[in-house]
Amino acid sequence: QLQAYGGGLVQPGGSLRLSCAASGFTLDNYAIGWFRQAPGKERNFVAAMHRSGGTTYSDSVKGRFTISRDSAKNTGYLQMNNLRPEDTAVYTCAASSSVILSNLASQTAYANWGEGTQVTVSS
Repeated sequence: QLQAYGGGLVQPGGSLRLSCAASGFTLDNYAIGWFRQAPGKERNFVAAMHRSGGTTYSDSVKGRFTISRDSAKNTGYLQMNNLRPEDTAVYTCAASSSVILSNLASQTAYANWGEGTQVTVSS
């Protein structure tokens, strides 16, 4: 089971760190992905970390967001800096057994999805 948390309301230019807590399995054995869905829009890829540590990001967040994991806490993270109103969405984390980094931008690579957390960027 995965649970995302840490969302909230933040002003433009602000920061948030989302967490993705895993239970019942070892997150280190999987790739972690973050996706987001804005109101009225499709769910889109944000960032992913291969189990080897390699990362990939969508162009819209590259340079602003950082994905990471803490093995001891069995938790993944998404550090979001310089947030913009267009980052407003429900953010969801997922786990994938795929070993190909380029596959991790696709939702079909993920079999284990958590509940989302709302991020609102507004002044």
